[in-house]
Amino acid sequence: MPTISLAEAEELVASALERSRTARDNARAVAKALVLAEADGIRTHGLLRTAFYAAQAKAGKVDGFAVPGVTTKRPGVAVIDANNGFAYPAINLALSLLPKMAAANGIAAAGIGRSHHCGAVGHHAERLADAGLVALFFANGPAAMAPWGGRAAVFGTNPIAFACPLEGREPIVVDLSLSKVARGNVMAAAKKGEPIPEGWALDEEGRPTTDANAALAGTMVPLGDAKGTALALMVELLAAGMTGSNFAAEASSYFDAEGPPSMTGQFIIAMDLSAFASGVERFAVLARSIEEQDGARLPGMRRYGLRRRAAAEGIAVSEALLAEIKSL
Repeated sequence: MPTISLAEAEELVASALERSRTARDNARAVAKALVLAEADGIRTHGLLRTAFYAAQAKAGKVDGFAVPGVTTKRPGVAVIDANNGFAYPAINLALSLLPKMAAANGIAAAGIGRSHHCGAVGHHAERLADAGLVALFFANGPAAMAPWGGRAAVFGTNPIAFACPLEGREPIVVDLSLSKVARGNVMAAAKKGEPIPEGWALDEEGRPTTDANAALAGTMVPLGDAKGTALALMVELLAAGMTGSNFAAEASSYFDAEGPPSMTGQFIIAMDLSAFASGVERFAVLARSIEEQDGARLPGMRRYGLRRRAAAEGIAVSEALLAEIKSL
């Protein structure tokens, strides 16, 4: 399997998107996000997304030339319109504003509306933690999960992320989907013609299935059963309800070029530690109590190791995926 550097991968993805009706700056923002996910071992949000994004930009389902706009209705709140473009430029705008707003107010929030798939959400929270902030990130997506006891999907897999700084080292990053596994894993299995483990998904009749295609026609099993759907409801209300975006059942798919823009949303909260009673010193106490135990590790640490290795050695990309991206 060929190995390419992270810089080569970014140029490969950015060039493909530029050829697919996307502005250079937007293409580079997307490419950076996809390659970072690939480097961190999150391949469901990595290079394989390139073809989906490119097809949607070509069809106009995503406006590759969109420039996000911002309105500040209150000192600690930014309302951002992604203008039916890719999520990453809008998120970059939010992350450029939130540190100063949080420093001034102690806490700040940004709501992003008319947006799109936002990749590995932990990366966005991590950037705020790198700036010394505590961050929460919520995103909704197209329908994939039914309410507990129901059969019709009304929630996305709705990822959430948390990040906080640690003195002299990488931040703690919690990044999780509210389905038992990311839907991208089911799509990957379907593409390969492979079964999925039982417990990942249900078919259209609400029955457990190991058939990846039946799973895609049905619903994902929520993380923590009823508790997962309660959290998914919370995310829908924050990420879509508060930003004027589409709820999951109103949003078109991230995986094809059919239909109107997805118009999903993201909601970000940033907190300045200096406004509160404690900070990184207390975070370190809990971190040590976890890491002192054999076999235990802090969330996010495995990704950092993979990232360092990818920076030094590059990333392995299949011939088929390289050919697909180059052909776009």
